[in-house]
Amino acid sequence: MPTGASARLETALTGAWARRGPLAWALTPLAGLYGALSGLRGALYRAGWLRRTRLPVSVVVVGNVVAGGAGKTPTTLALVAHLRARGWRPGIVSRGHGRAGTDCREVTPDADPRLVGDEPLLLRRRAGVPVFVAPRRAEAGAALLAAHPACDLLVCDDGLQHLALARDVEVVVFDARGTGNGWLLPAGPLREPWPRARPRSGQAHPAELVLHTEAGGPSLPVPPGTQAFHARRTLAPEAQRADGTRVPLAALRGQPLTALAGIARPAAFFTMLQSAGLTLAETQALPDHYDFRSWLRPSGKGQKLICTEKDAAKLWPLAPDALAVQLVLDVPPAFFAALDEALAARGHSPRTPAPGAPQAVGP
Repeated sequence: MPTGASARLETALTGAWARRGPLAWALTPLAGLYGALSGLRGALYRAGWLRRTRLPVSVVVVGNVVAGGAGKTPTTLALVAHLRARGWRPGIVSRGHGRAGTDCREVTPDADPRLVGDEPLLLRRRAGVPVFVAPRRAEAGAALLAAHPACDLLVCDDGLQHLALARDVEVVVFDARGTGNGWLLPAGPLREPWPRARPRSGQAHPAELVLHTEAGGPSLPVPPGTQAFHARRTLAPEAQRADGTRVPLAALRGQPLTALAGIARPAAFFTMLQSAGLTLAETQALPDHYDFRSWLRPSGKGQKLICTEKDAAKLWPLAPDALAVQLVLDVPPAFFAALDEALAARGHSPRTPAPGAPQAVGP
């Protein structure tokens, strides 16, 4: 299986991040440097030396403090569906991790995933709202609002550490890994310390909500003023082919399947398939955001391919018969009530622009 040296390194680090073993200890000097640099960057934003851009609409950021996937995309989809039901007209901005190029562009339903990113394309197709990608999320947001002026709220996918974009609400997503060994990158999985330090009295800061997307993880400390909720991540009851035809997962039971996943935690997807009663004769754990250019179809005769929805856009041109399964996140109503309350507390409501005008991003 063509995963390459990067995949082997990723696997080694992921294993090291689960505990404070020899490899993690060896990387602590680099973690200290990482922490010092990220801390300095945060201090510069707080002091105003680096400028944040305030867009003229409400901004909700979805992200995680742990490297790798934790359920951000299903969370973003659930948020957008709720916001639309409440009367908002949301749009989505994203960096488009893993895509070719660094331009700012709109994601259309028929876009090439290699140019816009697999996750933004999935979000565009599933959410049915405008999606723009750019390394600078504020640039993506400004372009989206110019093209779609009716939009009154932006959801920033995977932008928790992108401090240049001012936000009103932060949704911090955790999965069953929790915070791993509790150390910063590269000795541990943390992109920033957790729990976060409490902001100084009188200092403006966004509302913070924590969402656990998987059961079975360790209990986590929650910063003061932060509300935590538990969701349930499951598979959709049907799989879909490239031509749109659907197959109930129950109809696949007893058949030998080849499962593949180019996501941060392929094993979690395979486990969910097996929990649904499916027989996996072979599995392919591919690197996250795998482009499938060097992929070779397994030699197993008579075995259907089954993959994640994220991988399908890049796999279907090579294997249109592959079955893609959606991940579904069952979010408790209390979480959405807390989100609505946080937006209302900041004076934001559907079709009512947030106060403030766009400002130039600093150095």
